[in-house]
Amino acid sequence: MEVCAKIIVKGRVQGVGFRWFVQQQAKNFGVSGYVRNLGNGDVEIEAEGDRGRVEELLKSVRVGPTFSKVREVVIEWQKFTAKYYSFNTTF
Repeated sequence: MEVCAKIIVKGRVQGVGFRWFVQQQAKNFGVSGYVRNLGNGDVEIEAEGDRGRVEELLKSVRVGPTFSKVREVVIEWQKFTAKYYSFNTTF
């Protein structure tokens, strides 16, 4: 089943290669969407694809890259819309 997840990641997630990490993981899992920094220091991810693959991405996001410190991950499951064809970093 294909799903869409809107994810907010809180903690030390900016300035530590977090967006690059998420983009690489999403590509490895075959997930589409985007990742971007928010003005309040959080990172926003929207990920679409097979539910199992999105959940694998979520496992990676909870750990993050070496210098990150993920404090909280907030997930809002949404209806799959197929609006993404790849996974990108946006600004």
